[in-house]
Amino acid sequence: MQVHLLKSKIHRAQVTDSNVNYEGSLTIDSELMKAAGLLPYERVLCGNLANGNRFETYAIPGEHGGRAIILNGATAHLGSVGDRLTVMTFAWMDMGAATTWHPKVVVLGEGNAIISTRGV
Repeated sequence: MQVHLLKSKIHRAQVTDSNVNYEGSLTIDSELMKAAGLLPYERVLCGNLANGNRFETYAIPGEHGGRAIILNGATAHLGSVGDRLTVMTFAWMDMGAATTWHPKVVVLGEGNAIISTRGV
């Protein structure tokens, strides 16, 4: 049996820009993606802490160290600059591995600076 568990999470990512004319996706600073173990084009589930919107898209890497979190395409309608997001990824795991699994969690503060990390 397999279960679907949280793989990684970027918590309290602040939206820095939006671009409704882009094809779609969520641009995330590549340094933040690496810290969370998030791969380019990986599917993400996002929760907007400001308005409760939840949406799925995929992550694309932004400039390393630029701290960008950009809503692109249709997702630009689901948030505003300054909103805080929780960006989550999930993975299928065998039940044996799942019993000891801990997701990688990156918590962000002002300016999308990393204030803490935990997990594998």
